[in-house]
Amino acid sequence: MNYKISIVAFCFILLAQLVAAQNETDGENVVGDHTMLNVIMIMADDLGWGDVGFNGNTKIITPHLDKMSNSGIRFTQFYAAAPLCSPSRAACLTGRDPFRQGIYAAHTGGLRVAETTIAEILQKNGYATGIFGKWHLGWVEPDAIDKRGYYSPPWHHGYEECFITKSAVPTWNPTKTPEGWNGFGSTKDGSWGGSRYIHNGVVVTENLDGDDSRIVMDRTIPFIEKSVESGKPFFATIWFHTPHEPVVAGPEYLAKYPGLPEEQKHLYGSITAMDEQIGRLVSFLEQNNLLENTVIFFSSDNGPEGPITRRGIASAGPFKGTKHEVWEGGIRVPSLMMWKGHLNSGECNAAVCNVDYLPTILDILDFKQTKKLPIDGESFLPVLEGKKLKRENALAFGYKRLYKKTEKYALINGDYKLVIPKMGANSFLFNLEVDSCEQNDLSEHEAQLKNAMLDQLNSIIESWQNSDDGKDYTW
Repeated sequence: MNYKISIVAFCFILLAQLVAAQNETDGENVVGDHTMLNVIMIMADDLGWGDVGFNGNTKIITPHLDKMSNSGIRFTQFYAAAPLCSPSRAACLTGRDPFRQGIYAAHTGGLRVAETTIAEILQKNGYATGIFGKWHLGWVEPDAIDKRGYYSPPWHHGYEECFITKSAVPTWNPTKTPEGWNGFGSTKDGSWGGSRYIHNGVVVTENLDGDDSRIVMDRTIPFIEKSVESGKPFFATIWFHTPHEPVVAGPEYLAKYPGLPEEQKHLYGSITAMDEQIGRLVSFLEQNNLLENTVIFFSSDNGPEGPITRRGIASAGPFKGTKHEVWEGGIRVPSLMMWKGHLNSGECNAAVCNVDYLPTILDILDFKQTKKLPIDGESFLPVLEGKKLKRENALAFGYKRLYKKTEKYALINGDYKLVIPKMGANSFLFNLEVDSCEQNDLSEHEAQLKNAMLDQLNSIIESWQNSDDGKDYTW
């Protein structure tokens, strides 16, 4: 299947080039024309590859995502840059591996101000920028001291409009402890003791009942309306909490899944509720003649939670592993891209990653990043133009914590994947082209290739460490 950008799309890009040629500040294009493309980056939280209809799940109800995938591109081999939330989010925004930024796990560190985010670049180019939902890249309340991390809210990183929580909240009634929930955030009085919503630095108290995805979208759409009224293109980052635990669905969504286990009703119901809000967003864009001028990306931050996957509630599809693991099930996630009228619909089987978002968006808009930081992501614009994607660099993944001395890595180079599920233990080599389920270890038969990939991974880890140690910038 070939993917082509229409003549109209190239006109948008040409317009960006013409405007940029006349307006430059600090080497970055400055755009004053509101006809520039809008960009929306949507991400689910802990959504497994197999927990959407467009990847073959026949039980779950996700009609809006399915329709988007049918009219856009479905990525069958799309990866999160890490098998868990905070590192994956850092990669989304910067195009850099999270290990370069000192973000090795959840709540570890925070996004450094010396990093350059896609929001900062687009803001400098005249875009209205907003983020809605889960941040998880630093504290968002300066006095709310936590055990891990530090204060680093999104308004320090290029976002003007911010309706966010630091981390997870219940997916239904996000200010209340769900019935029967005794994990993090639970309180005896029934309130939610975890993260709370902050709007531009102020604690939110209104319109926080019911479905959390609806609560997020209630703030997103007014931001878009305001941006359009001001004549600005917009960049909206929508990071849903769904279906991260505590995962709860409201009565009307539970009723859609009679006969399923109660726990699965809540998981599927919350995903259906999120899908409904994504459909609401697309309908709004279409009704306001914005859809053909808006590029939409959708993915998950990592694979599904391990315990509920092993109980058969969530699904990584046919793939091995879950969140917190570098097997395919932990890092290969559901993903699509929609740009109405500009993309031939179909599947993209190339290996792409959320670390590729920043260079791809900049490539589409023909913007430049002037800070000379090492970038790990690569633009997948060639795929959209009907060309074969040939990565210059391998895709590398890592997860590290002091807790239980956790340290895991994976490397994908062409068809081959190297997996180190635990440092000091056996490593494995697979050919993903014929063995995407990672069943046939080739270590013995391809020893030379495996050693070469181990050397390559060690070089990448050394480069990451140099960045983390401050070689990229003074901070």
